[in-house]
Amino acid sequence: MFLKALTLVNYKNFDSKSFDFDPTINCLVGQNGVGKTNVLDAIYHLAFSKSYFNPVSTQNIKHGNDFFMIEGTFEKEEREEKIVCSFKKGLKKIIKRNGKTYEKFSDHIGFLPLVIISPADRNLIIEGSDTRRKFMDGVISQSDKGYLQDLIKYNKVVSQRNSLLKYFSANHTFDGDTLAIYNEQMHSLGSEIFKKRTAFMQSFVPIFDKEYENIADKGEKIGLDYQSQLQHGNLLDLLESSLEKDRMLQYSSTGIHKDDLDFSIDGHAIKKFGSQGQQKSFLIALKLAQFHFIKEQAKTKPILLLDDIFDKLDESRVAQIVALVDNENFGQIFISDTHPERTENVVKSIDQSYKIFTL
Repeated sequence: MFLKALTLVNYKNFDSKSFDFDPTINCLVGQNGVGKTNVLDAIYHLAFSKSYFNPVSTQNIKHGNDFFMIEGTFEKEEREEKIVCSFKKGLKKIIKRNGKTYEKFSDHIGFLPLVIISPADRNLIIEGSDTRRKFMDGVISQSDKGYLQDLIKYNKVVSQRNSLLKYFSANHTFDGDTLAIYNEQMHSLGSEIFKKRTAFMQSFVPIFDKEYENIADKGEKIGLDYQSQLQHGNLLDLLESSLEKDRMLQYSSTGIHKDDLDFSIDGHAIKKFGSQGQQKSFLIALKLAQFHFIKEQAKTKPILLLDDIFDKLDESRVAQIVALVDNENFGQIFISDTHPERTENVVKSIDQSYKIFTL
């Protein structure tokens, strides 16, 4: 699978721009602020129906306009697939495949397997558990439609249960029977999600360990661990035991919506004790593991977006990453960089076809 052509209209800093891409390597070069990352984000938008960097649709429209449109022509399994994503202020966003509008965006997720590696990935380390859960959910959802549907249903039930708890508090009342209905639904959906997250981590961690070893110091011992309250009991029992706390807080303090991923290096939190280079290597390994996991599940090579990938990495780690790219494990790759000479030297050392776009 690869992206043949891309057209942007009123998207971020672009009035109107079209690209014809190489099926293997494409480099976007130029100074900061010219729109390199915006092109990569547009490609991400076509795969996930949202921006990687700013999920607020109105803020992705070029200033002074009231709509944006992204059109991509892909080749997948020897068929041409045209995907269009458009949004106009005051209306719902629309995603079309070959002229047919999707009723639910979730039906499109996974159709265009894609992985992005970006400096913004640092949010996985520095932000809260919600960011890390979204990463885990995003990887699993690309190959498991049932998982995504269960997750959507679960989050809706949690929202309804929270509203009920607020209602109880505001009206000085309590209805255990009604609450029990939501508890049972959370238990049923949450237990299935927990089971799939556990199975995913068992498959994912060995891939991650291998990728980190490929790009980093062999003496570093890294850890990627799944943390869930359901590891200590079934959700129905946990909800019962947290009832008084939930009534006081007026929200559901227990469930798989509290799960987290623990990132560590040499037994310590990488957020506090990892150097900038170690954190960057950890994140790149995490994303390369995501790539290989999705490739195995989808039986196709995802598109790989490398946004400002060489920033803040020492030369030896850059060389190791370049060596990983120079093999048949990868399909189409997009690279953005502020240094045209560095980029050209890198791609020239790779025995693959390429195009360089100067913005």
